[in-house]
Amino acid sequence: MELPFNEAGVSVTRTALSVAGQVFALRDIEDVEVVSGRRNRLLPVTLCVLGVALGIWGGVSGSGAGLICGAMLFVVGLIAWFTQDAPHRLIVVVGGERREALTSADRGFAERVEAVIRLAMAGRGEGAARATPAPGP
Repeated sequence: MELPFNEAGVSVTRTALSVAGQVFALRDIEDVEVVSGRRNRLLPVTLCVLGVALGIWGGVSGSGAGLICGAMLFVVGLIAWFTQDAPHRLIVVVGGERREALTSADRGFAERVEAVIRLAMAGRGEGAARATPAPGP
């Protein structure tokens, strides 16, 4: 991967990381990692349970509207379950403090940004080593 990196509002140069108005100097970044979050399970399960309860009530009481609304709520709960994306966060450590720099539904993108930052940080170390004169005899 080459520097500078500029994709989807994320910019990484040899000196800085810029994400959604936040700017992190590469010299201050100690570590970087991608952390995957969990999907929200409460909402889809609640919708499905309410849909089943409403459908049963509609069937027992002879209410077609209750039965149809219950079935629709159940289907919406299933759709919410299967279409939900897990959030992936790019965490940077600056001054010993973990800060969230980026949130994306695409883990591959977050990992590409992490790789570019690590490449820039490695280049920073090589540049410093080249700039430091070797000790004489």
